[in-house]
Amino acid sequence: MQTLDLDAELTALPHMSRPQLRQRWIDLTGGPAPRVSAGLMRLALAYELQAAVHGTMSQRSARRLELAAGGKDATRTAKRRLVREWHGTLHTVTIAEDETISWNGRQWNSLSQVARAITGTRWSGPAFFGLKTRKDAA
Repeated sequence: MQTLDLDAELTALPHMSRPQLRQRWIDLTGGPAPRVSAGLMRLALAYELQAAVHGTMSQRSARRLELAAGGKDATRTAKRRLVREWHGTLHTVTIAEDETISWNGRQWNSLSQVARAITGTRWSGPAFFGLKTRKDAA
């Protein structure tokens, strides 16, 4: 596993171009870079870098936060988060271990429903959240 110099990595983020930020995301996470502004990408990369060095939040802490926020099922753990910027607003969708999709305080049956709620038009949810490449979507 690669050792990260967190201070150097965080210091470099404000000076990186958008293509550099996207490539750093791919190198760090192994997944496709989200379609967000350079500013949001810097914030997301800063989080991922810190999580890579210090670890993510413990399940116990996550459960406590969920309980504090009034969550109904504190035993679920987030499987993954999808982040998408749309017209200047950052939207975060959480997909739990049981594939339950949560956004904006509600549970949804599909990513496409969430994408439609955000945009007001029909979208492929996976395409909207960057899970499909353009070639896959065509």
